[in-house]
Amino acid sequence: MTVFGFDFGTTNSLMSVVRGERTINFLDDEQRPIPSVVCYEGAQKIVGREAKERLAQAGLGVHGNIVRSPKMYLGKDSVFVEGTEKNPVEIVADVVRHVLQQAQSGGQESGDISRAVVTIPVDMEGSRRRALRNAFGLAGLRIVQFVHEPLAALYGLFRYQDLPKMLRRYDRKLILVFDWGGGTLDLTLCRPLGDMVVQLMNDGTDEVGGDVFDETIMNHLVRNVRITRDLDEGADTYPGAKSRLMDRCERAKIDLSSRANVEVYVGSFFRNVEEEEFDYALSQDELEKIVGPLLDKGFERIERLLESAGYAQAQVALCVATGGMSNMPAVRRRLHEWFGPERVRVPDSTATLIAEGAAWIAADQAELQMAKNIELLLARNSYLPIVKAGTAMPTEGEVRTDTFHLYCTDPRDGTAKFQICAPKRAGSAILPNEPRIHLEIVTVKVDAKAKAFEERLELDVRVNDDLILEAHARSLNIRDDERREIHNLEFGLRFPAGTQTTESGDSTIQTDDLNDEKPSLGALSVRANVADCDDPSLVPGEFLYEYDPNYFDKRLNPPEQQVRERLYYEPCAVCGRASNDPACRCSRLLPGADQVVRGRRYR
Repeated sequence: MTVFGFDFGTTNSLMSVVRGERTINFLDDEQRPIPSVVCYEGAQKIVGREAKERLAQAGLGVHGNIVRSPKMYLGKDSVFVEGTEKNPVEIVADVVRHVLQQAQSGGQESGDISRAVVTIPVDMEGSRRRALRNAFGLAGLRIVQFVHEPLAALYGLFRYQDLPKMLRRYDRKLILVFDWGGGTLDLTLCRPLGDMVVQLMNDGTDEVGGDVFDETIMNHLVRNVRITRDLDEGADTYPGAKSRLMDRCERAKIDLSSRANVEVYVGSFFRNVEEEEFDYALSQDELEKIVGPLLDKGFERIERLLESAGYAQAQVALCVATGGMSNMPAVRRRLHEWFGPERVRVPDSTATLIAEGAAWIAADQAELQMAKNIELLLARNSYLPIVKAGTAMPTEGEVRTDTFHLYCTDPRDGTAKFQICAPKRAGSAILPNEPRIHLEIVTVKVDAKAKAFEERLELDVRVNDDLILEAHARSLNIRDDERREIHNLEFGLRFPAGTQTTESGDSTIQTDDLNDEKPSLGALSVRANVADCDDPSLVPGEFLYEYDPNYFDKRLNPPEQQVRERLYYEPCAVCGRASNDPACRCSRLLPGADQVVRGRRYR
């Protein structure tokens, strides 16, 4: 059964399918992606471009009986559309049904449409993914797999090229992919490894989408026209006039990608004035001044992503720009300044590439995999992988589960702490001293009077088809438990068999040497107190001494770190002052005798 690719966008949606070695896009009557807009008129539902043309005002959200970009409401219980309470899942389902109907009415090329690989923004939380899956189910379309939009775009771009050549050229090199569309700016920093590509870090925002640009342009033009024609702020406009102007501003933004000047004209715009029409000559230079602050804001997100990942602009071997905003000359010019023209790729199919990439992923049955180890920090700063890099992610209806049996090494505060983290770099061959990113902390109550290793713990790890990792920790004596979800994970995709390009066949990431991160002054950290084995060397020295003082017999060569821990937390045996009190001068080394630290002699 054919699996389709579905790009359910904030402002536009599109389905694609692979037939032979080409993709087929199911566009609307104007041969454009379908607007994600729904209009409710009594029992009638109007969806797509006709609904968009009925908008009476600009901006995303609910406008009277029209909902523009219902995806932004997923995760909420309800929204009010002209006073009527509606479930966002049902509104999204109306858009999905319309896209399906458009595809099915496009001829025999569509075939049976019942399953799809669906793309999502990188910052879409798990609760919204669940709601999106439910919406697709209501519309009669099953989601086989979710894939982040920039990752789908890169997959599609590579599949259109000479795939082995592209993989050889960029093997183990950094690639920045961004999708700057009407609703969001999505960023992914990734790296091809042999026959697969993995994400290193993601970022996304809805603050600088193309619709925000359009509204900013419109407000600027209206303000200038009012000033030029000496119209006060209260000058009325005809119903739907601003919607028509918003559409003209969007078209002007697109036209100015290839022209120096355009006329923005709307007849019957102002009401009760001598000249009702709206007419403005907009130049490319003026456009760039209008949207300059928004461009700065978007490029700041790109800069922060690179800084957070520990890389410089010069280390990016390829920048792939998709989405309608990437066609703006100002965007391309700034990309060329940052990365150089030879390293910037703006595909011709920016508006359709994400859906096409999803279709190729479906056709190739490309396996989505975990890009990085998900680890549990153990006592003494060792790391236990609880989901290994390369683990295949669940598809529709599947769940990956594992259980880990652990011990509490230091229960004195009555809490066992499960600190879950991930390395900064992808792959499974990660050293203990490499930087980690904190993901979540799960805590459960334990018996504060128990000795080390007496408190047994369990950790269940589940990854479901919505790409949500759930950590469920339990203490077996106190019988306390807690659950936490982790949504911001990174993934990888494997290309079709036969595209392996490295001689060794090893797909473990080998990145540039990363400098160990040094904690800032005054920084706090959690002292991990769980372990996966009964090993006294993992117990803090001051706690171990309370119930096993013989462990510190010098003749048994106790670990120096535990000796220092034991002595550090004890008051001076001579003067009784606290550790590191400058008034204490009792520490000394007596010739021919045991070392005395803080007035305490150890045997």
